[in-house]
Amino acid sequence: MDSTRIDKYLWAIRIFKTRADATEACRGGKVTVNGNEAKPSKEVKTGDTISVRKGSVHYTYKVLSPLDKRQGAKEVEKYAQNLTPQSELDKLRAPTETFFIKRDRGAGRPTKKERRQMDELYSSFFVDDNG
Repeated sequence: MDSTRIDKYLWAIRIFKTRADATEACRGGKVTVNGNEAKPSKEVKTGDTISVRKGSVHYTYKVLSPLDKRQGAKEVEKYAQNLTPQSELDKLRAPTETFFIKRDRGAGRPTKKERRQMDELYSSFFVDDNG
C-alpha cells in the first residue's frame, strides 16, 4: 500500500476511537499533514508528519507505513512513530487550579450546616490580606 486516507489512518493507528471521530477532527481543522490542514480524504504516505490537536494537547506522529485496517495496540508502533514532545504530554497531568470538596455520589445538595463548613474551609485557604 502506497498511501491511504488520513481519516482511515488515524482510526487504524488508534488515535481516534471511531473513523467518524477522525473524520470530524479533520473537518474541524484539528489535523495537519506536513504543516497543512488536512481534509478527511487527504492521502498520507510514508514519511509524512501528522499533527493532531485533542483538547489542549498537540500530538505529533510520523507515518512509517500507511494502512487502512485497524491494528492492535501493540502493532501500532510498526506503522506510526510518536514524536509528541514531553512538554505536550505533561499537559495531560496538569494539576487543576480549582478548589473542590469531594462529596459522595448521590448525596444531594449540601445542608446549611455543611455549606457553612465548606465556606469556612474555603475562606481559610483564600485569606484576604486587607481584612
